[in-house]
Amino acid sequence: MCFVQTRNENDTVRVIKDAKYMQYALVVNGLLVGVAAGGIAVLYRIMLDRGEKILRWMLAAVQGNGLMIAGWFVGLVFVALLVARLVRWEPMISGSGIPQVSGEMKGYLHQNWVKVIVGKLVGGTACILGGLSLGREGPSVQLGAMVGKGISRLLHRVKTEEKYLMICGAGAGLAAAFNAPLAGVLFALEEIHKNFSAAALTSVMVAAVAADFVSKTVFGLDSVFHFSVGRVLPLDHYWLLLLLGVLIGICGAAYNASTMASQRAYKHLPQSFRMVIPFLLAGVLGLTMPLTLGGGHAMIEHLYEGNLLLSGVLLLLAVKFLFSLLSFGSGAPGGIFFPLLVIGAYIGGAFGLLAIRYCGVDPELLNNFIILAMAGYFTAIVRAPVTGIILIAEMTGSLSHLLSLAAVSIIAYVVAYLLKSEPIYESLLENILRNQGIEEPEDTGEKILTTAVVQHASAIIGKRVSELDLPYNCLLVAVRRGGRELLPRGDTVIMASDTLVALADTKDYAEIAAQLGELCV
Repeated sequence: MCFVQTRNENDTVRVIKDAKYMQYALVVNGLLVGVAAGGIAVLYRIMLDRGEKILRWMLAAVQGNGLMIAGWFVGLVFVALLVARLVRWEPMISGSGIPQVSGEMKGYLHQNWVKVIVGKLVGGTACILGGLSLGREGPSVQLGAMVGKGISRLLHRVKTEEKYLMICGAGAGLAAAFNAPLAGVLFALEEIHKNFSAAALTSVMVAAVAADFVSKTVFGLDSVFHFSVGRVLPLDHYWLLLLLGVLIGICGAAYNASTMASQRAYKHLPQSFRMVIPFLLAGVLGLTMPLTLGGGHAMIEHLYEGNLLLSGVLLLLAVKFLFSLLSFGSGAPGGIFFPLLVIGAYIGGAFGLLAIRYCGVDPELLNNFIILAMAGYFTAIVRAPVTGIILIAEMTGSLSHLLSLAAVSIIAYVVAYLLKSEPIYESLLENILRNQGIEEPEDTGEKILTTAVVQHASAIIGKRVSELDLPYNCLLVAVRRGGRELLPRGDTVIMASDTLVALADTKDYAEIAAQLGELCV
């Protein structure tokens, strides 16, 4: 049977009452979150763009002047100490931000939405101003989620709707960061929500489209990358995709292991010293290899323009890989999203140059291998294949390569799985919880609804509610069937495609959601 331990009867009644109209409220509030989260993500992009321009100007100004170079390094140390102070002020701004959002969705973490938004905006801009190899996409997801949380708090919404609005904000943040609304929707559902429920899908789509509109209003209609990929890879070259997928899967597993190793290496250093290391390295690279600074958009342009030989591609790949590890491992506010796409692109570029040299591949197909490797590398690291495929398709402005993108992504996914490489954001979340000594979700006494769709092969089809082995400490409050919502009775028979709605304490949400999902599979 299924039981509930109610700490606040009024809270329970309100959650159940609001659930009846929540799907309509989510559309309206999702639109509000999308516009606001899109605006914050656009502001963040503008701040990072300005920071990068100032960085390039400063590097040009100090070249050849010993005194100014010394002053530049002193300035980098000052910025590093500022970032370290920001992280001490609000630890939740450290790193990408995506694991923190996932942790809050599961009930393990609690973020102060105002402090996170302010700290991430300032800290992320400072990191790019210093040249660190960090991306804007993970922080945009966190910023968007915090906008969703803030709007929920300001509107006094229940905890269930707050989580949905955080998902809306996360999808909106990614959509605005990449000009990729479909990828924003898929990432929010596949990686954050871990569920493709109808209520979440509709509201997240509204938020992502609204955020994308805000972004395109400011930055224009162009895709993030301006690849010239006119030709589709011929079918007689598809055997190369098997080799590329295996290579990408191995490299993705190595990236995940190296990322966790870099965090362990920094762990015993004082926080201020941790920040100083990547900033000083950025100063050295700024004088010797400025192309490797920042997220890496300039590196992508340099690659697909065909200006590099194989030796140059491999050198930039190695430097970017190590610099990204040292930047992210320090705990500086910034993501791995864009840098890992850059690294994947360079792996694909090196593979393509070898295929052109030794396998008779047409040089015009080089960019095909670049975008294929980006999708595969993202999939191997994040383990979100659908998002990876659609993301690269949207970013490059072409849907004609879906078959080859899917082939490489699936192979890379399987290889990473066989190598027992854990998804990077789950590993990072475990690391955060371990460092903070958190073993179970916070008990706030609030109630929350969770849903699960009964799949067609589920063993519970045809069973009565009284026969279900439901998770302990939850209450089944509704069975949604088509457009109807049934009040569950002991003799209510479960059918395929039913949506089970259960009420639980927030501290039990993650466990009950997982158990309910397994029951419906």
